[in-house]
This record gives sequence, structure tokens and C-alpha cells, in this order.
Amino acid sequence: MNHPHAIFVCTTCGKNQHSGHKDDPSDGDRLLAQLQTLHQNSSLHSTVSIQPVKCMGVCEQDCAIALVSPGKRTYLFGNLPTDAARIESTASAVLECASQYQAKVDGALAYGDRPELLKTRVLARIPPLPLVSSQELPEKSYAAQR
Repeated sequence: MNHPHAIFVCTTCGKNQHSGHKDDPSDGDRLLAQLQTLHQNSSLHSTVSIQPVKCMGVCEQDCAIALVSPGKRTYLFGNLPTDAARIESTASAVLECASQYQAKVDGALAYGDRPELLKTRVLARIPPLPLVSSQELPEKSYAAQR
């Protein structure tokens, strides 16, 4: 079964941290732009989407991304370097890890297989919500019973 895969990128991470100007792009905005640039020419272009997210609630851990897909673990990574010298290698590592994630049936990413940059930056590994068929759903929802 081919599920959709996505990379969520927090665009509020590192907001105006460097310049203090409210109109300047955040660290997350810069990472999003770099990911989109590299993604256009990657093998993931047609199978993994890149989506901006306003906030993922890990503000003290900038810059944050998540790898998500139905029926798979969700991985949340933080403290990703976005300075000019390392932003391209950060984006490359994220795309490499997304490729590994997509290839795994359950989304499990072994520590030793992840790109070096992402080995120690996992903030959360959330188990998948079990996939439920429409035949398994109860006739009435809990809210309808109230």
C-alpha cells in the first residue's frame, strides 16, 4: 500500500532570532526554502510532500521538522542547524532521512542508519495510530452518544 508521506517544517522556529526584524525569514523559513529547492530534483519529488507548519510547539528546540505518514511512526527532530554554512547539508540530511522513512513499512528509523546530523536530534518518536477500516468503526460516535 502506498501511503502519502510528508515533511512538516516549522516556519516559526527561530523567528527573527538573528536580525530582530519582524519581516525577515525565520530559521524555519530558510530551511523550508532549502528543502524545497533540493526536493525539486530529488527522487522524493513525487512521493513526499514538504509542508510548512506555523508551530509544532518545540520552540526551545529550533529548528524543527517532522516526518509523518499514516500507519507509521512520526519522528520529530529539532535543533537543526540553519546557518549559511550548514543549511544545505541540513536539508540534504532531512531528505536522506525522509527517503529512509518512506522505504520502511512501519517508519522505524534505526539510529545507526540515520544521517549523522539526525542521530541525536530526535525529540519524539510517536507510535502510529492503528489503521481502522470503515467496517471496524462503531455505528455511533462517542460525541453522538452524549
